[in-house]
Amino acid sequence: MKVVLFQPQIPQNTGNIVRTCAVTGSDLILVPPFGFSLASRHLKRAGLDYWEGVNMEKVDNLFDYLDNLAHPFYFFSTKGKKMYTDVDYTMADHLVFGSETEGLPALFHEKWKDRFYRLPMKKGARCHNLANTVSVVLYEALRQNNFINLDI
Repeated sequence: MKVVLFQPQIPQNTGNIVRTCAVTGSDLILVPPFGFSLASRHLKRAGLDYWEGVNMEKVDNLFDYLDNLAHPFYFFSTKGKKMYTDVDYTMADHLVFGSETEGLPALFHEKWKDRFYRLPMKKGARCHNLANTVSVVLYEALRQNNFINLDI
């Protein structure tokens, strides 16, 4: 399973997501520009020594990457109409999350509006924390796949 972060802005969120990817065996794809340096002490502190255990790649053009992808991918956004639990996840899926400040570009909504999902929250709330959202969605996907390759 691959976690995709589109233009992440907060190093502590990305560091926490690195840790989540490390303990679940998930790959991480980062799409620049970032709101921090990959050498940031805050990023390293949040990710601790988990960076070494994560297969990470950088993708410069997410639209083209997804447009040519053979595997399923899903977006998670407050603009999604369907629940994140409505997806039948596979271990080949790409789970795409937008920037903490800007979300995902309208271009993605226009082309793939049927692939947008959301987490429930109370009416009037702005959004969930990115690191928490990744954890919730990733663990649901892993649960649906019987936590394959994880010690349960």
